[in-house]
Amino acid sequence: MTSSLPTVGRAVVAPARTRPGGAARRLLSRPAAAVPLAVAGGLALWLAFPPFGFWPLAAVGPLVLLLACQGRSARAGAALGMVMGSAFFLPLLTWTGVFVGDLPWLALSLAQAAFYAAMGAGTAVLSRLPAAPAWSAALWVAQEALRSRVPFGGFPWGRLGFSQADGPYASFAAYGGVPLVTFAVAFTGTLLAVPVMGAVHHSRRVARRQVRRRGLLALAGVVAVPAFGGLAWLPLPGDQLSAGGELSTIAVVQGDVPRSGLDFNAQRRAVLDNHVRQTLLLADRVSRGESPQPDVVIWPENSSDIDPYQNPDASAAIDRAARAIGAPILIGAVLDGPGRYLTNAGIVWDPVTGPGERYAKRHPVPFGEYMPARSFFRLFSDQVDLLRRDFLPGTESGVLDAGGVRLGDVICFEVAYDALVSEVVDGGASVLVVQTNNATFGYTAESEQQLAMSRLRAIEHGRTVIVAATSGISAVVAPDGTVIDRSELFEPHVFVGAVAQRTQTTVATRLGALPEWGLSGLAGAALLAALLHHRRPRRAPTHPEHVTDEEGPHDS
Repeated sequence: MTSSLPTVGRAVVAPARTRPGGAARRLLSRPAAAVPLAVAGGLALWLAFPPFGFWPLAAVGPLVLLLACQGRSARAGAALGMVMGSAFFLPLLTWTGVFVGDLPWLALSLAQAAFYAAMGAGTAVLSRLPAAPAWSAALWVAQEALRSRVPFGGFPWGRLGFSQADGPYASFAAYGGVPLVTFAVAFTGTLLAVPVMGAVHHSRRVARRQVRRRGLLALAGVVAVPAFGGLAWLPLPGDQLSAGGELSTIAVVQGDVPRSGLDFNAQRRAVLDNHVRQTLLLADRVSRGESPQPDVVIWPENSSDIDPYQNPDASAAIDRAARAIGAPILIGAVLDGPGRYLTNAGIVWDPVTGPGERYAKRHPVPFGEYMPARSFFRLFSDQVDLLRRDFLPGTESGVLDAGGVRLGDVICFEVAYDALVSEVVDGGASVLVVQTNNATFGYTAESEQQLAMSRLRAIEHGRTVIVAATSGISAVVAPDGTVIDRSELFEPHVFVGAVAQRTQTTVATRLGALPEWGLSGLAGAALLAALLHHRRPRRAPTHPEHVTDEEGPHDS
């Protein structure tokens, strides 16, 4: 009988056979499927952050990115990363455009998504290496390290670690800071991608040679996730405000503002008077024995947008409040100068001697407190001229002595920057203070997202964190990240309580930026190794006979 199989020399072409996972692989290899997958990953990341706070979903982003980029070119990975980043940052940062329009919001969101594009390209390259989940997770840390520094000093909003204030992985902050929390979340996601990749992305030849190894790798991924998660139940710095050091009584005053929006400070005197009024009411309660006598009172950023050094009325109002409460007040003030500049400052105002130590904000917000390349950006929007004068950055960390309390002051968005917070703790701060003004962002998720950052800082450094906001959210956060007290938006609020002056240091405080640099270095070394391996000449196959599958070699 004559065979019906065609022959070419001695090579035999076998009939096409369907392999396990072939249908799934064909589906994921198509952009029509990979793009929606990337969008889903970005939306999952968004839902992990406040106001939703579904923190387990943060691992879906790294899982999806590695899965979608597996076996693809760097260019395809960049496109998928851009899609995921856009799906994440556009909804996350909607608060940036509430009062200034869509253009700044779109520009900032897409600029941040560009970092995800670079990470997507790197993930595609790293997917060729053994242990790709570990290298890909480290790449998330490297991406966040870069995004926190460039351009214009960076914008760390939306770091994976900041989504975990209510999750068990938050405890990693005490041992390696926010970068270690990010790595833990990303590594969980990439490990979960392993069994999926093993089932979907393999050819017939690879399956024959390595099916056992891939099966063991998939099993390791499934087992490693709960084992890795178990490490999260590490000891925390403590859940008590009054434990760990000498006690001091601290009061936090949220005076509220006349209205939200960019022109909230059009009634600057009303904002100052609101904080004076709430402090006087507190003084009355103290005199009646209804509240304890505070050692120091904390007011928020912009609580006096009238320069008290130059305006006698503003100075007299603050003096009146400080004398009535009988304690120094850390006020937030906008100072006229030096020269043509403004200064965003925290000032310790003593009831007897008046203004004393002060901290000038070291990281003014670009486009919010100063306008880089003003003439260039005016080509896109004349709203750049709403900011008439630039704020000048300070040069020293915000460690201030007030009423016997060693305060570590950071102002507003500075809480997002690792180094600025670490420096005040290294300088001897026993309590961290975040002076902030969120009236510009109205009833949005910005305040909730900022509070989540403050909770991670409390765990990271083992310090109580005091958040003082003009219009909310003001809060008191214990060293384990628990919120002891918080205000509502656009309502006056006062807190008074005993807080321990903690001097102990966590592992994260002692290590500083080493975890971030170490993990970023691992990602960089892995990328270099993958690129060198990709450029290495490949040897031609030595066996003339081979068996093909129905799809042929996978090359995207």
